[in-house]
Amino acid sequence: MKPETDSAAAAEAIDRQTMLEQVQAWSAINTGTANLEGLARQADALAEAFAALPGEIEFVDPAPVTAIDAAGNEVERQFGRHMVLRVRPDAPRRLLLTGHMDTVFPADHPFQEQRWMDDDTLNGPGLADMKGGIAVILHALKVFEASGDADRLGYDVMINSDEETGSLASAPLIERLAQGKYAALTYEPSALPDGTLAHARGGSGNYSLTVTGKSAHAGRNPEDGRNAIVAAAALTMGLKRLQNAECPVNPAKIEGGSANNVVPDHAVLRFNIRPKSPDAAQAFEAGLATLIGEVQQAHEVSIHRHGGITRPPKPVDRRAQKLFDLVRDCGASLGQEIGWKSTGGVCDGNNIAATGVPVVDTMGVRGGAIHSPDEFLIVSSLAERAALSALVLRKLASGDPL
Repeated sequence: MKPETDSAAAAEAIDRQTMLEQVQAWSAINTGTANLEGLARQADALAEAFAALPGEIEFVDPAPVTAIDAAGNEVERQFGRHMVLRVRPDAPRRLLLTGHMDTVFPADHPFQEQRWMDDDTLNGPGLADMKGGIAVILHALKVFEASGDADRLGYDVMINSDEETGSLASAPLIERLAQGKYAALTYEPSALPDGTLAHARGGSGNYSLTVTGKSAHAGRNPEDGRNAIVAAAALTMGLKRLQNAECPVNPAKIEGGSANNVVPDHAVLRFNIRPKSPDAAQAFEAGLATLIGEVQQAHEVSIHRHGGITRPPKPVDRRAQKLFDLVRDCGASLGQEIGWKSTGGVCDGNNIAATGVPVVDTMGVRGGAIHSPDEFLIVSSLAERAALSALVLRKLASGDPL
């Protein structure tokens, strides 16, 4: 029997009700990135579910991460543990499948409940982004393990706890797991509700610039002060001058200042960049270094930089395009029309691609309005996308090299 026929038959055997119940139960656990208790509960629930697969499950502690607080101090941030499942580590051809358990909705956010919008559309926190995607990973692998090709392929599954804040606490783990992999699949929701995949992606960088000036009385001797807020404003305007079509720049927040009669000696400027290519990222870095030097000299302040590129740009090379083509062809054999489009969004696929491993990073459910209280899951896409992944896995196990 052909793999397409096998997988279509296996898709019919997918327990759609179990998939839905799992996703609803996981959505009911608040897993905002800072909710360590909720993330621990979710990790335990995922470990229980993924125990149905062969291999060993372990929890990996987050890597150390620091941030700059409003006072300009470098402080350590806390994150949850990451779950890793390793299956057939000695197989000659191995894959990496990734997802994330955290959401953008903290424990005190009003969006905590689910509601049916129609018979096939469910609204709720994290249903599409990406607890539905985690269920797709699990059930696709169950179908794959029941196939005749499973022994040919090994894989690691990584579900991290910090993707929504840039995966800083899991980036070393992602890089380590990606090394030597034949290909990777990441289960962010589709780029569009019709199942369109995200193709090439730009990169992302988050920065904090701490400006230290000199305080003085605003009326008696303002000339003795060095205004940190003014210097931060100069940096802001300079950042916008560095912006171009290949590297959008978003100054997001200035913190600092004091009473109206005091020349402020402290400010923190936070901003984000979205370079579309490695060359654009390098050009911005050079421009930023020059800008910092110019503002320090002109305003007689000191400036401390924290942060940088956290998600490298993700171009699509020849091998990655072959993987996209494989997903498209598998979809066609299952009656699913799949296309792709470039996007300015970022995800763990950026990190994986930076290691040279071909990746398709929107293999999760169809849905939309993510990161908002209108987030929705198209429920029928749970089994649909699990069947797609199961067939892709079989093709990767037995097909021609990418």
